[in-house]
Amino acid sequence: MVDLRVDAVSKRYGETTALADVSLTIADGEFFTLVGPSGCGKTTTLRAVAGFESPTTGEIRFGDREMTGVPPEDRDVGIVFQSYALFPHMSVAENVAYGLRFRDPPDGQSVDERVADLLDLVDLSGTGERDPSELSGGQQQRVALARALAPNPQLLLLDEPMSALDARLRERLRQQVKQIQSDLGITTLYVTHDQEEALAVSDRVAVMRDGRVEQVGTPQDMYRRPETRFVAEFVGENNVFEGRVAGHAGETTTVTVDGEDLLISRVDATEGESVAFCVRPEALSVVDGAADGSAGDTADGRTLDAPANRLSADVEYAEFLGEAVRVHATWNGRDLVVRLPDEPNDGALTVGFDPRSAHVVEGDR
Repeated sequence: MVDLRVDAVSKRYGETTALADVSLTIADGEFFTLVGPSGCGKTTTLRAVAGFESPTTGEIRFGDREMTGVPPEDRDVGIVFQSYALFPHMSVAENVAYGLRFRDPPDGQSVDERVADLLDLVDLSGTGERDPSELSGGQQQRVALARALAPNPQLLLLDEPMSALDARLRERLRQQVKQIQSDLGITTLYVTHDQEEALAVSDRVAVMRDGRVEQVGTPQDMYRRPETRFVAEFVGENNVFEGRVAGHAGETTTVTVDGEDLLISRVDATEGESVAFCVRPEALSVVDGAADGSAGDTADGRTLDAPANRLSADVEYAEFLGEAVRVHATWNGRDLVVRLPDEPNDGALTVGFDPRSAHVVEGDR
């Protein structure tokens, strides 16, 4: 296998910039995901790695090999597209064997042995003689994966491979793909717009926005420690507050938001400086304690450290999710999302959060 480096790659189409100075380093054997909204540049990045697009500036390296000018067929990559792209006039086995027309199977195997091993790997043993049209969407996707893996490529590229599948099948298939990737140890670049999918399968994630890389990190980094407001709001649900520093005391900083003082963990900011911070919906709990700002027990059994932040909010509506209830509320004219174990009893509630639950982000959207 091989490590992958994308170094200051830009791609322009006339006056339109699709990629702007994108740099990524993907380790040998790593499952790395590009995620972002439509038009952010994630598929263009993958296509540049595959050789279907030529960077306007910058370079792409597989290990020590610089790939400028190397055609796709000579890059030793396996590609799975969103549309599967199976050949309808070929059987399942013939589809898997297609890549072996141009390269001998690895480890001295025969073509039939390699096809049989791969169909077993993707849990499709016994389907080799069937037509692709006889298979479900998830099965067709696994055939496409087996075909991509047939020549034993150095690098596996997956371009939104689950987007056409229903939610339950996507969840099942993405775990199969992750397990296969882990078993083979193949370096993998995965593209998706689904944040949950990116967090579930990846070793590391890059969030892209407007042709640029906004942040790179582990799934835990992206969720718990977003660097910018865009990442905070794109990866999962979040409540973002903006205010000005009113002062510091011990381990906390007071930030005035819409005329009310809220406490967050101490930040290196001067009094009067603008600060943006986020609080995840599950970090907000209904407070049953006193109204004087002292600590109180929360509805889910936790105790907020004194002095607790308290937000008196008006409930707009609630959504039952099975394992939780998502409550949409407003506080001082701001939208607020709270995740609770049960639906609130009336149209108003007071929620609180521990100052340590607040995470400071760069303020622009």
